[in-house]
Amino acid sequence: MRLLVTGGAGYIGAVVARRLREAGHAPIILDDLSTGHRETAGSDLVTGDFGDRTLLSELVASRQIEAVIHLAASALVGESVEHPARYYRNNLERSLAMLDVLRERGVGRFVLSSSAAVYGEPVAIPMDEEHPTRPTNPYGETKLALETALRWFHAAYGFAFVSLRYFNAAGATSDGVLGEVHDPETHLVPNVLRAAATAEPVQVFGTDYATHDGSAVRDYIHVEDLADAHVRALEHLESKGDASVFNLGNGTGFSVLQVIEAARRVTGRPVPIRKAPRRAGDPDTLIASSGLARRVLGWAPRYAGLESILETAWRFASAHPRGYLT
Repeated sequence: MRLLVTGGAGYIGAVVARRLREAGHAPIILDDLSTGHRETAGSDLVTGDFGDRTLLSELVASRQIEAVIHLAASALVGESVEHPARYYRNNLERSLAMLDVLRERGVGRFVLSSSAAVYGEPVAIPMDEEHPTRPTNPYGETKLALETALRWFHAAYGFAFVSLRYFNAAGATSDGVLGEVHDPETHLVPNVLRAAATAEPVQVFGTDYATHDGSAVRDYIHVEDLADAHVRALEHLESKGDASVFNLGNGTGFSVLQVIEAARRVTGRPVPIRKAPRRAGDPDTLIASSGLARRVLGWAPRYAGLESILETAWRFASAHPRGYLT
């Protein structure tokens, strides 16, 4: 299938694009490279804004695009609280412009990179797709608003979509080629591994959460498992053409302090920490129920253990000490 992958030069996007190629698809990457890396995108990169109606319309027509996988977004919870206007503009306004172009061009299959942030504070653990959606930050609000728009597009125009609600993406490809590189880096796993490599303390944001050790608990899902879910989502759209939402997680939660302790075992090095106040908008605990994705998509995580996820991330970090500049 001829696919457009927005944000395909980013951390998750690059792994998704590679998995799509392995599955026999032909992805075209559209990325403005504001956070992505040209080195990861391959030869089929178009540099540009996915909200640019003219560019998108010409690209869809000239490349005969049949479906879109939409990963491009601003995705930092704390930043969204500080700069909500940026998040509504980047994540919602531009995405709605894109959907309008796709509707006009007759492209009616769409896979959305969504987030567990749509749920907000959990009322039940683990969280399934029927859990109330009450986001506690603008990032989650914009993802939920786009999902709502997709439902209305489906009802009015027959627009088929799958929304994949990620929990915490982590890890690197098993060959050590693609991994997590952000500037600045805000995600826990790469920061913990950097602390192991440099002996500089990693910040632990919040030690007063209502959890067993006071640090926030999250469900970590390997990036290659996420990529596999995108391939299965496309197959589902081809066969069903409906509107579906799926959680993607391992179904097990680990606290920040547990991740740090696991990193010490994996790397064989000390990981010094520095305690810091909790970040605005962060719930205590987020753990997925991914039973629906298992039943409907036939999807199951291959990397079920925290240490197996960290081992791939450490392999990448060791091979790329300066990110993609090496």
